[in-house]
Amino acid sequence: MKPFSELQTDKAQLSSLAERLHKEVSTNIMVMEERQLVKIIVVEDEDLIRNNLVKRIELFSGTVKVIGAAQDGKEALDLVRQDQPDLIVTDIRMPVMDGLELIKSLDSYFPRIRKIIASGFADFAYAKEAMQYNVKDYLLKPVSTDELHRVLSRVITLIENERAQFEDHLRGLNPQTAQNPEDIVQLVREFMRDNFTKELNLEQIARHFNFTASYLSKIFIKYTSEPPSRYLMTLRINEAKYLLTHYRNLTIKEVGERVGYLDQFYFSRIFKQMTGFTPKEYQR
Repeated sequence: MKPFSELQTDKAQLSSLAERLHKEVSTNIMVMEERQLVKIIVVEDEDLIRNNLVKRIELFSGTVKVIGAAQDGKEALDLVRQDQPDLIVTDIRMPVMDGLELIKSLDSYFPRIRKIIASGFADFAYAKEAMQYNVKDYLLKPVSTDELHRVLSRVITLIENERAQFEDHLRGLNPQTAQNPEDIVQLVREFMRDNFTKELNLEQIARHFNFTASYLSKIFIKYTSEPPSRYLMTLRINEAKYLLTHYRNLTIKEVGERVGYLDQFYFSRIFKQMTGFTPKEYQR
């Protein structure tokens, strides 16, 4: 039989171990709950309206969390790059960068993020144009709480369904509908947005559209001011950042494969080149 002092030591060690395990389990549960939340950024230049909108969104349900609020599109983009939200609720007319420019940027470089407009009747023409960039709904100011919650419910259901069906069916494109180089570039951008999770390079894209790689690269740079390889890389790294933020159970190799990089070391090198962090550092 052990001496009394040793029994006391064993009891203290077991108690310490139990406490540590409890903390680890609690932390894991909190991480899982955080991952399941729909994360929202509110963009509005008027302080009172912005703060009121944030409060009413947070009252909607326990499934949403406002992770940031910005007073213009530029500030919102910085928050998007940093926090990887699921949904943006934005005004249209704002200083520095307006809501329309913000929506265009999100549609091009963060296609996963859903967008809702909350703006005045005088901005309806701008809102109508914004609908071309996959805006999910339009709220007319002053926004009633019932209408806000109705729209949130619909868009959040969409987001949750997309999460459940992580692998979406790829949408087909018809390159024959392109009438000029600018139309071709738009189709190429859409093709890359729909296929960037697959192994894809400039030669394959060019063959798909029956053009030479050099011609495709030339017109792409002319109308977008960046080469197609850079655009493809940006899409992939933005998606990788989203996965690293929201799906922490995925390994670095799995994240790389899901965004089109089969070589984990190459993926890590490109990720660090684009973000300044390794995937593991970013995930922390």
